[in-house]
Amino acid sequence: MHGHSSHHVKGIEVHQGKLILYGCGDFLNDYEGIEGEEEYRDDLALMYFPTVDLATGRLLSLAMVPTQTRHFRVNRAPDEGERWLFKSLNREGQTLGTQVERGTDYRFRLRWREGRGAAGS
Repeated sequence: MHGHSSHHVKGIEVHQGKLILYGCGDFLNDYEGIEGEEEYRDDLALMYFPTVDLATGRLLSLAMVPTQTRHFRVNRAPDEGERWLFKSLNREGQTLGTQVERGTDYRFRLRWREGRGAAGS
């Protein structure tokens, strides 16, 4: 399931082995400079790279790359943006049974609990 209505990143869940993205944010948008919702950081997003068992649809792994949009260009998120995304995903993931870990390759990796599907790798 893919949530696309929110303009900011939201929590991730793995339910019965299937990936649920509640809000992916906007990969590219024209909201820069619009005031009033800065706390949601609509300038930050993620590129999602799921690995799925094609026979069953079960999630095997999920890697994510933090990005920031500036002047209609998608860039690597700065350190403070990467920290904000990391903290937000882990905060929202607490109730969903997921957490993210930082990889050495500037990617996040999703981990999820048994009972909500197979454990993430």
